[in-house]
Amino acid sequence: MSDAPVQLPADRMPVLRVMPMPRDLNPAGDVFGGWIMSQVDIAGAVPARQRARGRVATISVNSFVFKQPVSVGDIVSFYVDIVRVGKSSITVDVEVYAERNPEDPVVVKVTEATLTYVAVSASGVKRDIPPEIAA
Repeated sequence: MSDAPVQLPADRMPVLRVMPMPRDLNPAGDVFGGWIMSQVDIAGAVPARQRARGRVATISVNSFVFKQPVSVGDIVSFYVDIVRVGKSSITVDVEVYAERNPEDPVVVKVTEATLTYVAVSASGVKRDIPPEIAA
């Protein structure tokens, strides 16, 4: 695990930014991994929902790597890229960065994950993803 400082991606905006609170800690004093996983799932669902033009459900966590612990007071930023769109599924990559130590700021990459969502109807039945809207 390298804790070498990195830069936040300058060419894109985070989908989600949050600051963990003391209630989010595990017994070792770090932010509970399940909290981070939950935030990653929320962040990944945002562009999936936009692309699917409706409701999506998490169908798979394809990979999840914790690189560094997260602490109370870190500003945690979630960057998401859609990497595949299938007939009814959307796969996203999520990169998570923590901004630490506001007096002498440092940024580290703390987590990366790949998740797949499936488009579902209002009643929860799998549905096709509509064609992409031209910009």
